[in-house]
Amino acid sequence: MNASFDTLIRGGTLIDGTGAKRFRADVAIRGDRIAAVGDLARAEADRVLDATGRIVAPGFIDVHNHSDGWLLKRPHLEAKTTQGFTTEVLAADGIGYAPVDEHTWREWLFYLRGLDGLRVDEYRGWRTLADFMRRLDRANAENAATHIPYANIRSLVCGFGRVAVDDFHARQIRLEIRRGMEAGAVGLSTGIDYIVQCFSTTDELVDACRIVAEYGGLYVTHMRYKRGLLPALAEAVEIGRRSGVKVHISHLKGPTAAEGERALEYIDRTARHEVDFSFDVYPYQPGSTMLSYLLPYEAWVGGPLAALARLNDPLILARFREGLGAQRLNLDKLRIAWVAGRENAQHIGKTLDRYVADTGLAAHEALANLLIEERLAVLLVFDEGDDALARPFLQHDLGMIGTDGIFFDDGRVHPRMYGTTGRILGSCVRDLRLFSLEEAVHKLSGRPAERFGLAERGGVREGAVADLVVFDPERAIDHATYENPHQFTTGIEHVLVSGVPVVEAGRPLAFEPGDSLPGRFIASRR
Repeated sequence: MNASFDTLIRGGTLIDGTGAKRFRADVAIRGDRIAAVGDLARAEADRVLDATGRIVAPGFIDVHNHSDGWLLKRPHLEAKTTQGFTTEVLAADGIGYAPVDEHTWREWLFYLRGLDGLRVDEYRGWRTLADFMRRLDRANAENAATHIPYANIRSLVCGFGRVAVDDFHARQIRLEIRRGMEAGAVGLSTGIDYIVQCFSTTDELVDACRIVAEYGGLYVTHMRYKRGLLPALAEAVEIGRRSGVKVHISHLKGPTAAEGERALEYIDRTARHEVDFSFDVYPYQPGSTMLSYLLPYEAWVGGPLAALARLNDPLILARFREGLGAQRLNLDKLRIAWVAGRENAQHIGKTLDRYVADTGLAAHEALANLLIEERLAVLLVFDEGDDALARPFLQHDLGMIGTDGIFFDDGRVHPRMYGTTGRILGSCVRDLRLFSLEEAVHKLSGRPAERFGLAERGGVREGAVADLVVFDPERAIDHATYENPHQFTTGIEHVLVSGVPVVEAGRPLAFEPGDSLPGRFIASRR
């Protein structure tokens, strides 16, 4: 007898991603789609998964990550699929690998080496956002959607310097944004503390976001945190109010309990009433980014390649020294997580104060030297306090989950790369009872799919794409630590992307470059 379905997930408890209560149901897959949901006791299939005692849920969607280069380099990013992630939304923080041109592509690959992973010699000639995303289609175990990274747009139009956007620039910026939205981007991302976009004005961003609003897209922003949390939030809301765009804040957190409380009060009293507002958060308080993030804005005026020479400029060094003092950084709270070169690999795991002491130099001189030696490719982990500070943001009804994960398999990266969903499904639900399992799954799947316009993902229903996760709600837990981050989340037993298994019995499956893989480029549809 011919089987009715390709795969049947039988005996499980379904959490469908909508936030509704769980219920007992079987799920059948034909091709890349969910063909039936319900009591399928008499159904037959080529492959049957016994999900008794397990939760069946939509594949999880990581709305903030730095997987861009790794999805291109590796057919399977196991650190993510073993958490249940089936979709990555790329080009976060306004920086990415596209769009580029003949003048900017080397700059961007060089700058992003310590964040998104690609080397300059791995460039393969893409120019547009659509070109880059097509290279990921069927080339990875996971799906990928994308933002339009604003810094890439601004560098194409204005170069890397402190240039005021005039009418001609503005028209070109709007044209590039329209091209990105037509290609299926979820919206426009910014990281206004980062290179190029740090020179952007509020008025300039309002003008850019008007195009995004026409398409129903999102303005997704790493805000001007260096101005302070509340002023940064107020600017993001102003941009949304004046442009009409929906606003989404990346990796929102409060540096102290009091500041976090004030931020959430502002969101509830003002932001959500003035704009269509949301945010993402990961279940850790410490953060991670590139050491070059600490440089003064003036260092970037000539672009990333020129920044190396500018680090020898006495004026830039003086500004770097002043900035380290003004930001009141405790160098004993900042740890070297990864460097590109072998000789400095001995320093991975050291705090910056220890590294500086070992050099015998002043802090700004030692760190500038390290950046020069490593050609800017230095990653840090920041100890920003107790994880309890993140909990009110995790619980908030407008919040969803993004890992902000940064991957290097030869470094001591932030454990959020491996452990985010294990911590959400494990300690946040079972131990801390911050929210129900249904709410956790909604924050990981249905809510981001709806918000980012990923229409056929994020739910378990007939006709939806068969991106699915089967997990044990009693065993799902993170194991990654700051000392040993390369430990997979456990309790995630099966992960399917477009109906194709990528994790089986808790083990990630091996794929080879060049294989036709199930991951798709997902164009946002609204």
